[in-house]
Amino acid sequence: MDMDFADSVITITGGTGSFGQAMTRNLLNEKVSEVRILSRDENKQDQMRNDFNDPRLKFYIGDVRDKDSARNAISGSEYVFHAAALKQVPSCEFFPEEAVSTNILGSRNVMDAAYETNVKMVVCLSTDKAVYPINAMGMTKALMEKFAQSYARRFPKSETKVSITRYGNVMMSRGSVIPLFIKCIIDGKDITITDPNMTRFMMSLDESVGLVQHAFKKGSSGDLFVRKAPGASIATLVEALGLLEIGKITVQNIGVRHGEKSHESLLSAEERITSEEEGSFYKVPLDSRNLNYGLYFSEGNTKALSSVQPFTSENTEQLSSEALAKIISELPEFKSLLGKTK
Repeated sequence: MDMDFADSVITITGGTGSFGQAMTRNLLNEKVSEVRILSRDENKQDQMRNDFNDPRLKFYIGDVRDKDSARNAISGSEYVFHAAALKQVPSCEFFPEEAVSTNILGSRNVMDAAYETNVKMVVCLSTDKAVYPINAMGMTKALMEKFAQSYARRFPKSETKVSITRYGNVMMSRGSVIPLFIKCIIDGKDITITDPNMTRFMMSLDESVGLVQHAFKKGSSGDLFVRKAPGASIATLVEALGLLEIGKITVQNIGVRHGEKSHESLLSAEERITSEEEGSFYKVPLDSRNLNYGLYFSEGNTKALSSVQPFTSENTEQLSSEALAKIISELPEFKSLLGKTK
């Protein structure tokens, strides 16, 4: 499947976030006919409207929890990027019912609306926390993925395709750790770290957009995609920020917080068995066995699980502090943040 977004109508749920804005900028450069932003924050919508100042950008106040909201924005669209979610681990831990309402039931509303209005393709954005999940955010995202795969499995002849992308830490995205650390350094405050040996995947906003575009252009219904992202430890990240010479760094170690892992995974060992390499990406094709439950018990994979490791932030390519500092220094979001704080 090879898609051309020119002259298309595209809806981005949760589109006022960092990813949504990066994707919007990219799509407008590709000469799309219209980009629709569905979100519930009118202040962020107004700011985005003024920042972009493009008549092709349309804003829909609503919530994916409300199926009518989803349908109103999606109807007439050819493609949907589903980015709306509750993403903060602590808030999902304290209010798991809210995470269920948005991340699971809201995603079902988006997929229902897409299938009912004959959207060509939906790409659902997921997270490394959905692999071997230990917190409510990851658990609800994992079930969102299962919903997407279920639609693909149950409606194989549908004109609407649905695929999934997972990504790890998106550098300089709103709410992520790097801009938080940078602000602490500039303000002369301690950087609070949990475990210096903890590792995370490192991906830029542009790379996250590229992953989703790859899924749109190459994915069949039910496919799951991840980028072969490099990783770095928290200690390496702190060293990298020191190399940027933006201020004196003082560190306070607060210990591992509830719901955190030492290392994240983008692919489980079970998924990696069936994964296929596509350049800078892994694709995990849909397990398309039908609703005959016996197939799940009588067929297996001859490749031993013991011979395959999950794809983790620890066993991926590790960035040096110098390499990570160079990457961060070249990010437009980093330059913009420094400009705002001066």
